[in-house]
Amino acid sequence: MDHTLVMGGGLAGVSAAHVLTASDHSVTVIEAGEQVGGLARTVEHNGFRFDLGGHRFVTQDQALENFVRNLLNEDCLIVPRSSKILLRNRYFDYPLKPLKAFFGFGPKMSAQILTDYLFERLRARFISDTPVSLEDWVVMHFGRTMFNVYFRDYSEKVWGIDCQRIDQKWVEQRIQGLSLGKAIAKALLPSRGSDVATLANRFLYPRFGIGQITDNLASDVRKKNEIHTQTRVQFVNHSRSRIHSVKVLSNHRQSLLSANQFISTLPLPVLVQSLRPLPPDYVLEAASQLRSRDLVTVTLMINKPRVTDQTWIYVPEKSIPFGRIHEPTNWSRSMAPDGKSLLVVEYFCFRGDETWNSDDVDLVALTRKHLVDLGIISRDEIIDQVVLRTPNAYPLFEVGYSDHCRTINRYLETFENLYTAGRGGMFRYYNMDHAMQAGFDAAHSVLQRKIKPMESFSAPHNSGVLSAGASRNSLGETV
Repeated sequence: MDHTLVMGGGLAGVSAAHVLTASDHSVTVIEAGEQVGGLARTVEHNGFRFDLGGHRFVTQDQALENFVRNLLNEDCLIVPRSSKILLRNRYFDYPLKPLKAFFGFGPKMSAQILTDYLFERLRARFISDTPVSLEDWVVMHFGRTMFNVYFRDYSEKVWGIDCQRIDQKWVEQRIQGLSLGKAIAKALLPSRGSDVATLANRFLYPRFGIGQITDNLASDVRKKNEIHTQTRVQFVNHSRSRIHSVKVLSNHRQSLLSANQFISTLPLPVLVQSLRPLPPDYVLEAASQLRSRDLVTVTLMINKPRVTDQTWIYVPEKSIPFGRIHEPTNWSRSMAPDGKSLLVVEYFCFRGDETWNSDDVDLVALTRKHLVDLGIISRDEIIDQVVLRTPNAYPLFEVGYSDHCRTINRYLETFENLYTAGRGGMFRYYNMDHAMQAGFDAAHSVLQRKIKPMESFSAPHNSGVLSAGASRNSLGETV
């Protein structure tokens, strides 16, 4: 019997399993965590719900949006977006609203921001530079002053490395099509610039948290197939250009799982290091150069119905240790009991550093102190707290990472029954719509083995998924 093993039960992995299940294809999903969803999951605690950082669903693909709407049904909410930058004890709109920024920064700095931007636009007419780093790209599109005031500190806080070491391909994708000029045009002429997804002012959100999307997909999969959580991949065994089995560890017991086809959403370096026999040294070396940024979230339950009126608050200043705050009840009132709210505070870090190794009590105390000092909460409003650590939260896009990925992917392509998908599995900055589509495409690649070329494939009747190769040009706001 044709059988596919999906390694990783995040959004991409479960999306792939959903397509295969809808096509009456046998599939098993294995997930190391206690629940599916990966980073896009929702945690429940004493009547409170929260995501690991806020995740909104935005896409410019109407078919994919319709699929998500149908999946959630009456639990699909349309949420207005309002994001702020907390900088120098002032709140600034994001994206920038020039008039408010003028009074917030003051006439002198605002003039300098606009002057620098116009200088870069003029310079670009005469000097054709190819940006290499995040710093190069931002200065080209926003000017040096805006880079110094906002982008530098926030980017280095998120990624933990100097902006000259962050590859420009990431920022170009992350804020695709956005520049200071387009932000100003959007602010002055709201009907213009709507094609820039980063500026989208509304988004879809499930009533009971972002994890409801993966949970609903997984529920459909489980009607015919199996999903095993708390099951960790140890080795991926191969011979003669084919994967033939995966050794897993679950409940302190090892098992060997066989299949005909394999989809991996494991972090790309993890997959490479799990292969047995091991890949050539040059592939292992490339994998060793790829790193991930890890995440610690401190969630504080608050004894009041609302703390802020924002979807996100970005905190770029390095004197404040966390990078972003969001209040889930501003996304859905169902995320907390009546009369209560909660704040999710994100610390971007590396495993083994001071933040990652800090005691939970110390992290809560540090978070409370800064939120009180910022005037966001009062000390006596906190009624509960949860600290969670998430490894491999975001691929780290250092200059040269694409060359390492190319080396690895060329090797992985020699396996005729292995497909990679998802943010970690493809080492790309995927938002939710991209991750889902990557899972759909991987499933289509499995199915085409039985039916000829990809061009002849159409989605299963009433499955709501898209055919492989559908174009994508949208971005969600996650980091």
